[in-house]
Amino acid sequence: MRVRLKGLNRVSKRLADGSKATYYYAWKGGPSLPGKPGDPEFVEAYNAALAAKVKSPVGTLQSVLNLYQESPKFLDLAPRTRRDYVRHVGKIESEYSDFPIAALSDRATRGEFLSWRDKLAKKSRRQADYTYSVLALIIAWAYDRGLVPGNPCERPGKVYRSERIDNIWSADDETNFLATAPTHIGLAFTLALWTGQRQGDLLRLPWSAFDGQAIRLRQRKTGARVVIPVGAPLKAALEATPKTAVTILATTRKTAWTESGFRASWRKACQKAGVDGLTFHDLRGTAVTRLAVAGCSTAEIAAITGHKLSHVAAILDAHYLSRDSALGVSAIQKLEAHENRTKIPN
Repeated sequence: MRVRLKGLNRVSKRLADGSKATYYYAWKGGPSLPGKPGDPEFVEAYNAALAAKVKSPVGTLQSVLNLYQESPKFLDLAPRTRRDYVRHVGKIESEYSDFPIAALSDRATRGEFLSWRDKLAKKSRRQADYTYSVLALIIAWAYDRGLVPGNPCERPGKVYRSERIDNIWSADDETNFLATAPTHIGLAFTLALWTGQRQGDLLRLPWSAFDGQAIRLRQRKTGARVVIPVGAPLKAALEATPKTAVTILATTRKTAWTESGFRASWRKACQKAGVDGLTFHDLRGTAVTRLAVAGCSTAEIAAITGHKLSHVAAILDAHYLSRDSALGVSAIQKLEAHENRTKIPN
């Protein structure tokens, strides 16, 4: 009789010699398990891992981490976001699983957590900020529910700073990419540039979302519903694309993309085009920038991309437009036109 082990996670990988190996974990992000299901050592390791997870030491940060991961707040996140959070929670657990909840009200605790973040930043500033933000949101969640006496992680600032203006796709980047990328990858580029949507939402976008004039979708991350009128270049690309799969973006095997498969193909296309330091996600910011340069208002941009108005304003103000020369030219042209219209003849 086979016993079903709840939450068991199985991962299959293709090895260098072409063979296939399967690895088992107690749960997603959990500890690896020896052998295979049914083996005595496998079952023993699974039970030990489960017991350690279920046990929530009263009065320690581990109990808060466990409660958060069982809450609707966590379970309602997109699958990929949950996987990312679990990875960062693992880092927190390895350092602070037995940290006393009572100590969260001590002023010295903030310094302790920030010092830990600084230590993580020696390896990666971006990941250090991410891990700390997960810790901060979990403690904020617990504080709102009266589970902890204080929140020492409020407004910590960041150790990573990115000049996002350097990550804008230029017209030359676009030309080089589309000239060398396979047609199905070029379609993904055009779709992202003319909609400003996230990679995951575009990979899942079905043909039924396009009615010939507009694309309608609900963003998985925010739940925002957006209706995007389709511009002529994108419309031409869509109309020239055969419907080989349920989704608009499809592989050469006529199947929907997996996220990992698409990322691998995207990297190859960038390398072939000589595009370095730019990502697919940068197309979202590029779309915001180009809409602004074209004279679109913050509200018009938000209607297309699905950002909140305040978020669009923050993006434009802090990251993209302060160094965009095209906006300066546009501003002077508008000023000249205004002066010419209002000039009083001598």
